[in-house]
Amino acid sequence: MIKKKIRELVEEAVKNFWGEIKELNFEVEKPKKEIYGDYSTNIALVLKNKLNLSPLEIAEKIASKLRDNTSIFSKIDVAPPGFINFWISTDYYIENLKKILELKEGYGKLDLGKGKRVLIEFVSANPTGPLHIGHGRGAAYGDSLARVLEFTGYKVFREYYINDKGTQMNVLGESVYLRAKELSGEKIQFPEDHYKGKYIYDIAKEALKLYPDLLSLEKDRAIEICRSLAIKLILEDIKKDLENFRVFYDNWYSENNLYKSGKVEKVLQVLREKGLVYEKEGALWFKSTIFGDEKDRVIVRSNGETTYFAGDIGYHYEKFMERDFDVAINIWGADHHGYIGRLKAALQAFKIDPEKLKVILIQMVNLIEGGEKKSMSTREGEFLELKELVNKVGVDATRFIFLSRSPDSPLDFDVDLAKSKSQENPVYYVQYAHARICSVFEKAKENGINKLSWENVDLKALNEKEEIELLKKLEEFYEVIESASISLAPYKITYYLLEIAKQFHEYYSKHRILTNDLKLTYARLGLCFACKTILKTGLSLLGVSAPEKM
Repeated sequence: MIKKKIRELVEEAVKNFWGEIKELNFEVEKPKKEIYGDYSTNIALVLKNKLNLSPLEIAEKIASKLRDNTSIFSKIDVAPPGFINFWISTDYYIENLKKILELKEGYGKLDLGKGKRVLIEFVSANPTGPLHIGHGRGAAYGDSLARVLEFTGYKVFREYYINDKGTQMNVLGESVYLRAKELSGEKIQFPEDHYKGKYIYDIAKEALKLYPDLLSLEKDRAIEICRSLAIKLILEDIKKDLENFRVFYDNWYSENNLYKSGKVEKVLQVLREKGLVYEKEGALWFKSTIFGDEKDRVIVRSNGETTYFAGDIGYHYEKFMERDFDVAINIWGADHHGYIGRLKAALQAFKIDPEKLKVILIQMVNLIEGGEKKSMSTREGEFLELKELVNKVGVDATRFIFLSRSPDSPLDFDVDLAKSKSQENPVYYVQYAHARICSVFEKAKENGINKLSWENVDLKALNEKEEIELLKKLEEFYEVIESASISLAPYKITYYLLEIAKQFHEYYSKHRILTNDLKLTYARLGLCFACKTILKTGLSLLGVSAPEKM
């Protein structure tokens, strides 16, 4: 990574002239204008007060030390008020190209995690209905993040937390029960706060088929049957949809089993022993304000029922204290923002570092079709199921577009755009770059160029402006992967792939790959192979295929 290399060389030069300097926070960035080089640093401006020297003087000294490194820098100059500008040698980028050709799919791999155990809990949609497109965005994000973390040296465990306990499950069971009565000819007044989707009718039909005497049973027993069947069928549907979406889990964790195992009561007892709970108005409260929460939280209601928060405490206590994960990442809907503070407070109560819990909030998806925005409501049954969207535009387009923006931004998903085969469609644009390169190699085979030995290819034949720009962009892959991993942001890979695709398409339109000059042809094929490799690796990290023909 050239940025990292520049930083190391600058730090070494500073140490050489002025010794060890603590808290050396400086930037190495791409200048906005090409005339200022490939990279620039503000180190001299940062050091001026520490050294009591002018920034220009500091910059000149550092630059003089680094100019000898001709294998990396072709030019270094100093610009007022004290920036050091670097031009990177083409030889450096050629050496990096050789590295890509050697490592192939291994290029970009890092060992940031050093085997640390990470639990990613994502989607975890309540089993009260099918997955909708909002859940799909969380699924794509969680799965892609898991792939990125594995690629960068973490041991990742994927988990789905099933909220199969509480009032919502009882409402689900009663919704099915009432629809079963309706299907049997009885007129009913269906409550406004119950689940109204078509899927409730489907489950009710199945309940009547499996239990012909359902409606003659005692009401509570009939509702319990409907509840259990609904959870089972909805979960089966969820699992099927996720697997079709290329999302697989290591564990499906039942909230109901969490309570049955006594783990929730165990943590409540620990909190009692620590003196961190109190009773008020018949309820049991956790003293979360001690740990920075905005107010204390109820964990057992006055009727004796535990709150969702109590279950969350037990679940996260188990993640860290019993299953010994180094990091837990929760991917939640944006409406769960208020839960972060109280959950981190609970971790502190058990002396668990709250920074071990990372929460990513996923904003809503707005569906646009035929130029119109569709309104959605899960309880009203007005929503587009994930499977329906996948059927319309495919897994690749769905995942890529879900990963095309930061999770803290709402996403407009244009169905018509996702189905189009044009450069305006981002996934088509990137996949076509990969397929186009594959077609180049097919044509090369037809011309008698089969298996190439890259060691014998003179890559220095690459000297066109577009070739150098591609070499520079390919070199950034490590930096992009590192940033995506550290900031838990796989969407950065999406941005990068679009840039690579754009540069390759422009290069392809201006220059022939297969020329009459065999030396040049081989070099250009090497560049193409590197682009193909990184496109395929990047798409794989997004869970998107890299087709060879389109």
